[in-house]
Amino acid sequence: MTQFAVYRNKNPRTRRVYPLLVDVQVELLEDLQTCVVVPLSRAAAVSEFPLAYLTPALFFEGEAYVLMTPQLAGIARADLGVHAGSLEDQQRTISRALEFLFYGF
Repeated sequence: MTQFAVYRNKNPRTRRVYPLLVDVQVELLEDLQTCVVVPLSRAAAVSEFPLAYLTPALFFEGEAYVLMTPQLAGIARADLGVHAGSLEDQQRTISRALEFLFYGF
């Protein structure tokens, strides 16, 4: 499993609001049966500080999504849906959002 890989959310209860999940766990831990993901939402981006840092807009397959960093979750790898691509090209934005979640300014 690659860090910043995107998966289709296969959970029927949440996939309408969060259609995609981003694997943010480092590849060093790929042997674990679980991974840490952040969902992506099609909701409108937030421009106010500090939420813009915490929930930045990302682009995937030509569409804008919001990284729902406060919804960070650990899930079983078996519960990941179909691999849909990667956000590796936006890793700095994702990393900054995670750093802001854990450390603030």
